[in-house]
Amino acid sequence: MVNAIAQFFEPFLRRLFPAGDSRGRGAPVVLRWSSHPSCVGLARMELRKSLANWGLSELEDSALLVLSELLANAARHARVSPGREIETRFVPRFGAVRIEVYDSSPRRPELRSLDPDAIDGRGLILVAALADQWGVGERDDGVPGKAIWAELSVPLALPGEGGCS
Repeated sequence: MVNAIAQFFEPFLRRLFPAGDSRGRGAPVVLRWSSHPSCVGLARMELRKSLANWGLSELEDSALLVLSELLANAARHARVSPGREIETRFVPRFGAVRIEVYDSSPRRPELRSLDPDAIDGRGLILVAALADQWGVGERDDGVPGKAIWAELSVPLALPGEGGCS
């Protein structure tokens, strides 16, 4: 279903991002991490490099924060067993990036209501605010667990907005 939707919109996206515009072009980056907290910083560095390679650096601040939240949640809550790693996938799209985090826990994250006195629980609220869309689903590789993902896109400038006329 998702592929059919992507194929439907591809001609429109190609008009918005012509052949000379390389934003969002390139191969997905798939990496595996332990649940050690230092892996979040290493994953951020890899995403930063990938965004630069794909011409999507303008998404860097939001994308790095989204990745940090999703990966830290997986490391903290998924209780990854030895030999089972957390996997990240950074998937370029036309003018966008999809960040996916896979873990072996079936436990789904919950978007909580904001408690101003709480010291945690804001991660998914930030993800929801920064991403165009996000969600949780089954893994697509036959391994038990879940995939949580978020998509961020470069804002499109309308004709006459910004710049000189």
